[in-house]
Amino acid sequence: MRAAVLLGIAVLATPVAAQQATDTVVPERGSAIAAKPPVEARHWMVATANPRASETAADVLRRGGSAIDAVVAAQLVLGLVEPQSSGLGGGAFLVYWDNDAKALTTFDARETAPAAATPTLFQNEKGEPLAFMEAVVGGRSVGTPGIPALLESVHRRFGRLGWASLFDPAIHMAEEGFVVSPRLAGLIAGEGDALKRFGPTAAYFFNADGSPRAAGSVLANPAYRQTLRALAKDGSRAFYTGPLAAEIVRTVREATGNPGVLAMEDLAAYRVKERGPVCAPYRGLDICGMGPPSSGALTLGQILGMLEPFDLKALGPQSPEAWRLIANASRLAFADRGRYMADSDFVPMPTRGLLASEYIAARSGLLRSGDALPEVAPGEPRWDHAMAEPRADDAALELPSTTHLVVVDAQGNVVSMTSTIENGFGSRLMVGGFLLNNELTDFSFRSQENGVPIANRVEPGKRPRSSMTPTIVLKDGRPVAALGSPGGSQIIGYVAKTLIAHLDWGMGFADAIAAPNILARFDAVEIEAGTPAVALSEPLKAMGFAVKTAEMTSGVQAIEITPDGLIGAADPRREGVAIGE
Repeated sequence: MRAAVLLGIAVLATPVAAQQATDTVVPERGSAIAAKPPVEARHWMVATANPRASETAADVLRRGGSAIDAVVAAQLVLGLVEPQSSGLGGGAFLVYWDNDAKALTTFDARETAPAAATPTLFQNEKGEPLAFMEAVVGGRSVGTPGIPALLESVHRRFGRLGWASLFDPAIHMAEEGFVVSPRLAGLIAGEGDALKRFGPTAAYFFNADGSPRAAGSVLANPAYRQTLRALAKDGSRAFYTGPLAAEIVRTVREATGNPGVLAMEDLAAYRVKERGPVCAPYRGLDICGMGPPSSGALTLGQILGMLEPFDLKALGPQSPEAWRLIANASRLAFADRGRYMADSDFVPMPTRGLLASEYIAARSGLLRSGDALPEVAPGEPRWDHAMAEPRADDAALELPSTTHLVVVDAQGNVVSMTSTIENGFGSRLMVGGFLLNNELTDFSFRSQENGVPIANRVEPGKRPRSSMTPTIVLKDGRPVAALGSPGGSQIIGYVAKTLIAHLDWGMGFADAIAAPNILARFDAVEIEAGTPAVALSEPLKAMGFAVKTAEMTSGVQAIEITPDGLIGAADPRREGVAIGE
């Protein structure tokens, strides 16, 4: 590969270009976040949230593996080296471009509520919602995991290398141990008592004297090695039936102080669902992703659709007016999200109506006021059928954690996958060397408001609403980019900002990812602390916005697919790297 200069940043002329890993970036006050150098390649590219996972995926691709093979191997490693974010005990959404079929599809591996779940699962004896962390820590929050079924399902259809061989890197790493990164060490230390509440979790993340595992220490995971060997030999049935399934159920149902209701039947009944993608137009492109039970593609599509009539390019990224438009569009989209979006297998949803051109145009017209919208309310989209019931608004929390990875293989197949156990360290319950999710706390803790049902209420077998936004961008029916991010309900804003910076403001993905994060989900505009964007606070306040600053540790990974090759980029706020050849 020739040496190249992209976006004014030199790319080394090596056979494999890989970004250097960094710890979480906390910028100096008013300083820009330095972009990681983009990576240029001709044949294939991978970008994940951890160097070991990226290296594993790259090795799979060098051996002639497919994009799906690389995803399987990378996810198994991610579950080991960043266990707080994703793993076998969680779920995922995967968006896939099949280059042979020239078709886009999506796979829903979201966790499901147990059959014994009731509308009062997250309420106390008085019928009041539990405090959020009171619900999270323990078995009550654990849904049926989807990752093992997903990996097996997509590998059967799109894998090229042997299933068992994809487990070898993670098995070896679990046996030999991996070096604890500064990011993981800091998160363990910050958790303290919550991680110490349950024996297996405490024994893994803390030393015998009670001190947290330190950065640079080597951590082996023999229990995870045993689990991986069972899955490599017997497939996902080793997870959903038999001794491991029984141990998962026992751990959930006997969790001290906060037991859950997961049963063996819930595990045995779990199925991955293939669904059609949700796509929305923007600047001559199709922005495609995951539909319900994810709110990601719908909310992102609404935000971009409302912004389409405005010349964001002329305004530029430092313009308060540009961010007024983006903030108001986001607030309107989140209002619709809170009222209408949930698992459409259980509740009717106006999915087409939410993205219908006439509806988006009407909502976009609300942005022309010149100030912050004083009141933001859900709209009235067209339904494909009669609306079965009125809806109350949902205020369910979705805290930042999660991971994202993107892969393009030598055959032109593309994967964008967001994977999670929900909150950092999930339920804090550990079985078989992996953490169990707390995904059920993504449901509304209330089932109704003043007698009016909430769409995202708890129901047996239902999948909780998510904000995960794995995205593939198409131009003339062919992929030109893949991206996504962790970050709870902030994910949608992170992906929107990255696409706007890339498509409207002409930034390469490396710079677009590193640009300051500015979000508006509910009432306040959130500005990334310590960045130059803080200078927008006063102008936005003068427009009528409430403004707050906070650290925003996005973790965007992106691959641009150009006629000349591939360009990979990873978020400098986390440890992620891109590797390509």
